[in-house]
Order: sequence, then C-alpha cells, then structure tokens
Amino acid sequence: MSEISGSTGSCSGNHDSHLGCAQVIAQIWTLLDGECQPDEREILKRHLEACPGCFQHYGLEERIKELIFTKCSGEKAPEGLRERLRLEIRRTTIIRGEV
Repeated sequence: MSEISGSTGSCSGNHDSHLGCAQVIAQIWTLLDGECQPDEREILKRHLEACPGCFQHYGLEERIKELIFTKCSGEKAPEGLRERLRLEIRRTTIIRGEV
C-alpha cells in the first residue's frame, strides 16, 4: 500500500515545502506511477507527510489506482463461457441476417 504516512484533515498551509498544494496534487499521479525523479519524489513525500489535506488526496488517488488495476487486470472468462458466447453471437447474427 502506501509508503507515505501523514495525518488526515485539511491543509493548514503551514508546512515547510517548496511546492504549493496545487502543484503537489497535480504531480500525485507521477509519484504513484513512479515516474518522477528521485529528488522530486523526496520533495513530494515531505510535503505529503506534512500536509494532511494533500495526504488525504494522495490516499484517494492511490485507492483509485488500486481499483483500476483490480478491475482492469485482464482476467479472462473461462474458455467454456467464451465459446458459448461466440456461438450465441453467431446464432444471433445468422437469425438477424435471415430476417
């Protein structure tokens, strides 16, 4: 799950970070996807650890990413079901073609 820990709540704006909250939120997906540079990553992590509002937003985006991965993992239907569906589609197509 998350390697970043922080408190929950809204942003007080009293954290020591060179990035503003809007900048951090705009870069959350690059952090989640592992696409940011190591120095950028550390700056984002420090901000998230100090800013409850941004940390809460990070947690929400992290959960969305997990759900997308889980629901779109490419799991296939069993072969028997897939074959029955193919046959039913062909049968439906033939019946409609005759009408």
